Amino acid sequence: MIRNLSYGLLLGCLALAFSARAETVEEGLAALQHGWAEAFYTTPAADKEKQFEKLAGRAAQFTAANPGRAEPLVWQAIILSSYAKFEGGLGALSKIKTARELLLQAEKIQPTALDGSIYTSLGSLYAKAPGWPIAYGDKKKAAEYLQRALQINPSGIDPNYFYGELLLDQGKRAEGEKYLRKALAAAPRAGRADADAGRRAEITALLGE
Repeated sequence: MIRNLSYGLLLGCLALAFSARAETVEEGLAALQHGWAEAFYTTPAADKEKQFEKLAGRAAQFTAANPGRAEPLVWQAIILSSYAKFEGGLGALSKIKTARELLLQAEKIQPTALDGSIYTSLGSLYAKAPGWPIAYGDKKKAAEYLQRALQINPSGIDPNYFYGELLLDQGKRAEGEKYLRKALAAAPRAGRADADAGRRAEITALLGE
Protein backbone atom coordinates (compact mmCIF):
# COMPACT_ATOMS: atom_id res chain seq x y z
CA MET A 1 0.00 0.00 0.00
CA ILE A 2 2.85 2.37 0.88
CA ARG A 3 4.53 1.51 -2.43
CA ASN A 4 1.31 2.25 -4.33
CA LEU A 5 0.90 5.54 -2.45
CA SER A 6 4.48 6.58 -3.25
CA TYR A 7 3.98 5.69 -6.90
CA GLY A 8 0.80 7.76 -6.98
CA LEU A 9 2.54 10.75 -5.43
CA LEU A 10 5.35 10.47 -7.98
CA LEU A 11 2.88 10.45 -10.85
CA GLY A 12 1.10 13.44 -9.36
CA CYS A 13 4.33 15.40 -9.03
CA LEU A 14 5.33 14.58 -12.61
CA ALA A 15 1.93 15.69 -13.90
CA LEU A 16 2.16 18.94 -11.94
CA ALA A 17 5.68 19.60 -13.21
CA PHE A 18 4.58 19.00 -16.80
CA SER A 19 1.56 21.29 -16.51
CA ALA A 20 3.66 24.04 -14.91
CA ARG A 21 6.51 23.87 -17.40
CA ALA A 22 8.11 27.18 -18.28
CA GLU A 23 6.93 28.68 -21.56
CA THR A 24 9.43 28.67 -24.40
CA VAL A 25 10.88 31.90 -25.76
CA GLU A 26 8.79 31.43 -28.90
CA GLU A 27 5.57 31.03 -26.89
CA GLY A 28 6.39 34.05 -24.76
CA LEU A 29 7.15 36.19 -27.79
CA ALA A 30 3.91 35.14 -29.50
CA ALA A 31 1.93 36.06 -26.39
CA LEU A 32 3.53 39.51 -26.24
CA GLN A 33 3.07 40.08 -29.97
CA HIS A 34 -0.64 39.23 -29.86
CA GLY A 35 -1.05 41.20 -26.64
CA TRP A 36 0.53 44.23 -28.28
CA ALA A 37 -1.63 43.97 -31.41
CA GLU A 38 -4.79 43.72 -29.30
CA ALA A 39 -3.80 46.64 -27.06
CA PHE A 40 -2.67 48.86 -29.93
CA TYR A 41 -5.34 48.18 -32.53
CA THR A 42 -8.53 46.84 -30.93
CA THR A 43 -8.63 47.96 -27.30
CA PRO A 44 -10.87 51.02 -26.78
CA ALA A 45 -8.91 54.28 -26.51
CA ALA A 46 -9.92 54.82 -22.88
CA ASP A 47 -8.47 51.45 -21.90
CA LYS A 48 -5.23 51.43 -23.90
CA GLU A 49 -3.00 52.92 -21.20
CA LYS A 50 -4.15 50.39 -18.59
CA GLN A 51 -3.77 47.53 -21.06
CA PHE A 52 -0.21 48.56 -21.91
CA GLU A 53 0.62 48.93 -18.23
CA LYS A 54 -0.26 45.26 -17.71
CA LEU A 55 1.55 44.21 -20.88
CA ALA A 56 4.69 46.12 -19.88
CA GLY A 57 4.80 44.24 -16.58
CA ARG A 58 4.48 40.94 -18.39
CA ALA A 59 7.22 41.92 -20.85
CA ALA A 60 9.59 42.84 -18.02
CA GLN A 61 9.04 39.45 -16.39
CA PHE A 62 9.63 37.69 -19.70
CA THR A 63 12.90 39.56 -20.23
CA ALA A 64 14.07 38.73 -16.71
CA ALA A 65 13.28 35.04 -17.29
CA ASN A 66 15.35 34.97 -20.49
CA PRO A 67 18.67 36.74 -19.82
CA GLY A 68 21.06 36.93 -22.72
CA ARG A 69 18.32 36.80 -25.38
CA ALA A 70 17.77 39.77 -27.69
CA GLU A 71 14.14 39.08 -28.62
CA PRO A 72 12.57 39.71 -25.19
CA LEU A 73 14.49 42.99 -24.91
CA VAL A 74 13.17 44.10 -28.30
CA TRP A 75 9.56 43.35 -27.42
CA GLN A 76 9.83 44.94 -24.02
CA ALA A 77 11.08 48.08 -25.79
CA ILE A 78 8.27 47.99 -28.36
CA ILE A 79 5.66 47.66 -25.63
CA LEU A 80 7.20 50.44 -23.53
CA SER A 81 7.30 52.82 -26.48
CA SER A 82 3.65 52.09 -27.27
CA TYR A 83 2.76 52.53 -23.58
CA ALA A 84 4.48 55.92 -23.71
CA LYS A 85 2.40 56.92 -26.75
CA PHE A 86 -0.86 56.44 -24.84
CA GLU A 87 0.36 57.65 -21.46
CA GLY A 88 1.99 60.95 -22.40
CA GLY A 89 3.64 63.34 -19.94
CA LEU A 90 6.88 62.86 -18.01
CA GLY A 91 6.20 59.17 -17.53
CA ALA A 92 6.27 58.74 -21.30
CA LEU A 93 9.72 60.35 -21.52
CA SER A 94 11.22 57.89 -19.06
CA LYS A 95 9.66 54.99 -20.95
CA ILE A 96 11.05 55.97 -24.36
CA LYS A 97 14.49 56.43 -22.78
CA THR A 98 14.27 52.96 -21.22
CA ALA A 99 13.06 51.54 -24.54
CA ARG A 100 16.13 52.91 -26.31
CA GLU A 101 18.44 51.38 -23.70
CA LEU A 102 16.75 47.99 -24.06
CA LEU A 103 17.18 48.10 -27.84
CA LEU A 104 20.84 49.03 -27.54
CA GLN A 105 21.31 46.08 -25.16
CA ALA A 106 19.62 43.81 -27.68
CA GLU A 107 21.87 45.13 -30.46
CA LYS A 108 24.95 44.01 -28.51
CA ILE A 109 23.52 40.49 -28.25
CA GLN A 110 22.12 39.94 -31.76
CA PRO A 111 21.89 42.95 -34.12
CA THR A 112 19.75 41.16 -36.73
CA ALA A 113 17.25 39.69 -34.27
CA LEU A 114 13.61 39.55 -35.42
CA ASP A 115 14.41 40.61 -38.99
CA GLY A 116 16.02 43.90 -38.05
CA SER A 117 13.34 44.96 -35.55
CA ILE A 118 16.00 46.55 -33.34
CA TYR A 119 16.77 49.14 -36.01
CA THR A 120 13.13 49.54 -37.05
CA SER A 121 12.22 50.30 -33.44
CA LEU A 122 15.18 52.62 -32.88
CA GLY A 123 14.31 54.47 -36.08
CA SER A 124 10.71 54.88 -34.97
CA LEU A 125 11.78 56.13 -31.54
CA TYR A 126 14.22 58.70 -32.95
CA ALA A 127 11.60 59.84 -35.48
CA LYS A 128 8.85 60.42 -32.91
CA ALA A 129 10.69 61.38 -29.70
CA PRO A 130 11.01 65.07 -28.79
CA GLY A 131 14.39 66.55 -29.63
CA TRP A 132 17.10 67.80 -27.29
CA PRO A 133 17.00 68.96 -24.48
CA ILE A 134 13.73 67.13 -23.70
CA ALA A 135 14.68 63.80 -25.25
CA TYR A 136 16.79 62.33 -28.06
CA GLY A 137 14.59 62.81 -31.14
CA ASP A 138 16.61 63.16 -34.34
CA LYS A 139 15.15 62.72 -37.85
CA LYS A 140 18.56 62.16 -39.43
CA LYS A 141 19.45 59.41 -37.00
CA ALA A 142 15.96 57.94 -37.44
CA ALA A 143 16.58 57.67 -41.19
CA GLU A 144 19.94 55.98 -40.61
CA TYR A 145 18.41 53.35 -38.34
CA LEU A 146 15.49 52.70 -40.67
CA GLN A 147 17.80 52.36 -43.67
CA ARG A 148 19.79 49.80 -41.67
CA ALA A 149 16.55 47.94 -40.93
CA LEU A 150 15.71 47.93 -44.64
CA GLN A 151 19.11 46.43 -45.45
CA ILE A 152 18.23 43.49 -43.20
CA ASN A 153 14.56 43.23 -44.18
CA PRO A 154 14.03 45.12 -47.45
CA SER A 155 10.51 43.82 -48.08
CA GLY A 156 9.22 43.99 -44.50
CA ILE A 157 6.00 45.79 -43.69
CA ASP A 158 7.32 47.62 -40.63
CA PRO A 159 10.62 49.12 -41.88
CA ASN A 160 8.97 50.25 -45.11
CA TYR A 161 6.03 51.74 -43.21
CA PHE A 162 8.12 53.69 -40.71
CA TYR A 163 10.58 54.90 -43.36
CA GLY A 164 7.74 55.97 -45.63
CA GLU A 165 6.07 57.79 -42.74
CA LEU A 166 9.33 59.58 -41.90
CA LEU A 167 9.77 60.68 -45.52
CA LEU A 168 6.24 62.06 -45.59
CA ASP A 169 6.93 63.98 -42.38
CA GLN A 170 9.96 65.50 -44.10
CA GLY A 171 7.84 66.60 -47.07
CA LYS A 172 9.22 63.93 -49.43
CA ARG A 173 5.81 62.82 -50.60
CA ALA A 174 6.62 60.80 -53.72
CA GLU A 175 9.43 58.87 -52.06
CA GLY A 176 7.38 58.32 -48.92
CA GLU A 177 4.44 56.94 -50.91
CA LYS A 178 6.80 54.50 -52.66
CA TYR A 179 7.85 52.95 -49.36
CA LEU A 180 4.30 52.93 -48.01
CA ARG A 181 3.06 51.05 -51.07
CA LYS A 182 5.92 48.61 -50.69
CA ALA A 183 4.86 48.08 -47.08
CA LEU A 184 1.27 47.52 -48.17
CA ALA A 185 2.45 44.83 -50.61
CA ALA A 186 4.58 43.01 -48.00
CA ALA A 187 4.03 39.27 -47.60
CA PRO A 188 1.97 38.22 -44.56
CA ARG A 189 4.02 37.35 -41.46
CA ALA A 190 3.49 33.94 -39.93
CA GLY A 191 1.46 34.23 -36.75
CA ARG A 192 1.14 38.02 -37.06
CA ALA A 193 -2.15 38.37 -38.95
CA ASP A 194 -3.60 40.70 -36.29
CA ALA A 195 -0.60 43.05 -36.40
CA ASP A 196 -0.47 42.95 -40.21
CA ALA A 197 -4.14 43.90 -40.48
CA GLY A 198 -3.69 46.83 -38.12
CA ARG A 199 -0.55 48.05 -39.86
CA ARG A 200 -2.18 47.87 -43.30
CA ALA A 201 -5.04 49.98 -42.00
CA GLU A 202 -2.51 52.60 -40.83
CA ILE A 203 -0.76 52.55 -44.21
CA THR A 204 -4.03 52.90 -46.10
CA ALA A 205 -4.99 55.86 -43.92
CA LEU A 206 -1.65 57.57 -44.58
CA LEU A 207 -1.93 57.02 -48.32
CA GLY A 208 -5.47 58.43 -48.20
CA GLU A 209 -4.17 61.61 -46.62
